[in-house]
Amino acid sequence: MAKEPKATKPRRVSARTARAVSRTSKIENKQSKISPRRWAAIRLLAMDVDGVLTDGSLHISSDGSETKIFSVLDGMGLGRCLRSGIDIAWISGRHSGATTVRASELKIPHLLQGRVDKHVALKELADRLGIPASECVYIGDDDIDAAAIRWAGIGVSVPGAMPAALAAADYVTTRLPGYGAVREVCEHIFAARGLTFVP
Repeated sequence: MAKEPKATKPRRVSARTARAVSRTSKIENKQSKISPRRWAAIRLLAMDVDGVLTDGSLHISSDGSETKIFSVLDGMGLGRCLRSGIDIAWISGRHSGATTVRASELKIPHLLQGRVDKHVALKELADRLGIPASECVYIGDDDIDAAAIRWAGIGVSVPGAMPAALAAADYVTTRLPGYGAVREVCEHIFAARGLTFVP
């Protein structure tokens, strides 16, 4: 599998430069009413896998093997989050070898599979890490994600999500699941923290 290219370390910039970078590199969503202060406070970025990191499709061969397509844009954003001190968690309702491989490749520290109780799983993890709900983001697309979306300080859903997930969300990405939706959330956090990765 192809690996993410090695990226430069984040550097902190002035507020004025951060605003300029934000205008050119952050994916804007004018419907968002979330303040930069709330984005900057995030210490745990947690998400569902199927339908968030992927487009929700499962490719299953006659021999039972499964493949998924993940976005390199999302992978780069998650790697930058980790290098910036933001914890990452994937919480999936089903076990998947493809998910395990991708999580290992990206060095995702918290991979929880077979957990349909997303809210409980998220809260348990946050409690263990000592991170309050206000400093958590959760991204989900289905009914079983709705309680976790509501619980998180910033609850996020994606275009095409189920109505319960959309209704629970504080923010809905402009980018599609599996095509940079997660990166969009990462970019909001970076911009709010005054971080830039542009060489």
